[in-house]
Amino acid sequence: MSEAAIAQKQLLVEELTTKIQESASVVVVDYLGLTVEQVTELRKQLREAGVEMKVIKNSLMVRAAVAAGLEGMESIFKGPTAVAFSSEDVVAPAKIMAEFAKTADKLEIKGGIVEGNVSSKEEIEALAKLPNREGMLSMLLSVLQAPVRNFALAIKAVSEKDGEAA
Repeated sequence: MSEAAIAQKQLLVEELTTKIQESASVVVVDYLGLTVEQVTELRKQLREAGVEMKVIKNSLMVRAAVAAGLEGMESIFKGPTAVAFSSEDVVAPAKIMAEFAKTADKLEIKGGIVEGNVSSKEEIEALAKLPNREGMLSMLLSVLQAPVRNFALAIKAVSEKDGEAA
């Protein structure tokens, strides 16, 4: 192998290492058997959620994971592998991949990285069941609004009771 090819691979490993370190979550899937149309649709859904999907040689991903301080990823990077990187939303790649796998039975989640920790297939699938960022924010908002709403209802009930007494 030429020195230029080695240098190019080293540069790619460095880029992947940075991408892993900066990602909120990384989901690794086996995509073998998907049609071109299915892969195109999957990429579109991921792109709309701000998630980047790449097909990268397993050996380079293992090197990048080790360089990022993650051990035990070798078993995940076997066979045809696609990797989805999300820098903002932890749940989005897992949720999109899990939903897509329901209709495309050839897509299989292998595992991933969530906030700097290696995650198993089961952990990624559990993450996919959580609400996304917008869902969590709306739940938080309703929790924050509940005391104010209850207080307003109590005042209304007291004023109605006083109105009946008069």
